Amino acid sequence: MTEQTADTCFLGVTASITGRRWTGPGAEALRLAEAMSQSTGLPDPVCRILVARVVVPDEAESYLSPTLRSLLPDPMRLRDMGAAVERLIAAVSGHQKIAVFADYDVDGGASAALLLDWLRQLGRDATLYVPDRIDEGYGPNPEAMATLARSHDLIVCVDCGTLSFDAIAAAKGADVIVLDHHLGEETLPEAVAVVNPNRQDESGDLAHLPAAAVVFLVLVEANRRLREQGKPVPDLMGMLDLVALATVADVAPLVGVNRAFVRQGLTVMARRARPGLAALADVAGLDAPPSAYHLGFILGPRINAGGRIGRADLGARCLSAVDPQEARSLAERLDQLNTERREVEAAVRAAALAQAEERGLDAPLVWAAAEGWHPGVVGIVAARLKEATNRPAVVIGLDGDEGKGSGRSVAGVDLGHAVQKLAAEGLLLKGGGHRMAAGLTVARDQLEPAMARLGELLAREGAGAGGPRDLRVDAPLMPGAATPDLINEIEAAGPFGQAAPAPRFAFPNVAILHAKQVGSGHLKLSFGDGLGARLDAIAFGAFDTDLGQRLSAHGGARFHLAGRLEINHWGGRQSVQLRLEDAAPAD
Repeated sequence: MTEQTADTCFLGVTASITGRRWTGPGAEALRLAEAMSQSTGLPDPVCRILVARVVVPDEAESYLSPTLRSLLPDPMRLRDMGAAVERLIAAVSGHQKIAVFADYDVDGGASAALLLDWLRQLGRDATLYVPDRIDEGYGPNPEAMATLARSHDLIVCVDCGTLSFDAIAAAKGADVIVLDHHLGEETLPEAVAVVNPNRQDESGDLAHLPAAAVVFLVLVEANRRLREQGKPVPDLMGMLDLVALATVADVAPLVGVNRAFVRQGLTVMARRARPGLAALADVAGLDAPPSAYHLGFILGPRINAGGRIGRADLGARCLSAVDPQEARSLAERLDQLNTERREVEAAVRAAALAQAEERGLDAPLVWAAAEGWHPGVVGIVAARLKEATNRPAVVIGLDGDEGKGSGRSVAGVDLGHAVQKLAAEGLLLKGGGHRMAAGLTVARDQLEPAMARLGELLAREGAGAGGPRDLRVDAPLMPGAATPDLINEIEAAGPFGQAAPAPRFAFPNVAILHAKQVGSGHLKLSFGDGLGARLDAIAFGAFDTDLGQRLSAHGGARFHLAGRLEINHWGGRQSVQLRLEDAAPAD
């Protein structure tokens, strides 16, 4: 970021109600956005987003209309692609027995569902195996692989397997293909193929792909070869809903082909052709067209719930279900588990935050560990700590002499690489992951030195350099300008998510017209500018916080409000709503 485009203090807010400094685009960024708007005819809010994404005017049209035709890479760019596809087609053609070994998260479940769907359309079945998070842990293990190998000719590991040397060696009598995206080491397991854009010998150009996208590329190449043989092929475009889901839920950066996956996958999902996703949307009460937000915060957590605190294969089974009644039953069970997960998470989150605050939130790494914390929620609690502090975070549940933990990172800091280095140095019993997330197992007596060393490694990558409580605001807006048309214009620059955040607006010097508690501790309010325009806002879980108390007891004071705009679908009607994130006194 150059000096001219560097963020500046926005509206003079150096300490908001939540203790954050507001920053906004510099003068040069505003000038570039204005020039782009004049040369392209695009609305100013859209141009501000494009400038923030470093998109130049000549590229604006293609950026706003991402297509697989223009962005999908040649699958053969990935090493071992040919061997993987050849072996997969041989198994299909030879009516061999196939097993799919999948990770228990959304990316693993979606990857498995992709492969199962493709095989089903070719008239083939496969065995699904998802390891139990607590009893077996992440990835293939020797006992499970040996058991599968005794009754299968081919085992395909999806979203796992790159570091599973012993487990893959135990699969005697069966061939193994690994389709993964987690960081690899200098050597690879003895498999027929390891297709992974994060292998050490890959260029790194496709390192942003989730595992489901890797599986999709394998199926693209498989379809191409089947067509050359004159054989019918499965419909891959209808599977993009699964790729979109995995891309967002696994927090893959929304850049390059990932944007096309999500944009086109959401269109496929809106057709409700996949029974599992339709059932999940129904049990979640989702009555709006699906968006990236819904994938990450509504559907994703429910699919993950099975792997976190229930039966590990529920998510993959729901996504791959063909019968609507079975899908509904699985979706209801996942919804119930998600409710239970929230309760477990809330207790761990409160304790972890208190511990982290005692240790200090300004270090390059924020971490917490305690006896008995459920391993199924430590990852999501780490994500909450990361969001609250703008630092990489690790949360560990201790059990006996060991602790199992999970970490989440911030943009620009490769947590997976640091954790892998820590394991190589002997400070961890096991560890790996990718840039934004990692898992680890640590001996209790190595906990403190391991976290200290991890903090050192992350600091070298810039962790902790930014303000821990900065809130970036993209533009000021008046309530009367917050219209459905504006939101539709903004959505044209989407999808929004990791590495492509939705724009945040500040409404300066507004009056709180009324504020109240709704639901389970949510803050609902309306505000206006004194010129007749008013807008509703909601801050989930905020009523009992400093933000909720200050705004609900405003006493006529005026405030700057900051948040993201959305369309609220309620009772068959649509209205503009601000998802409130912060506020500051306007005086």
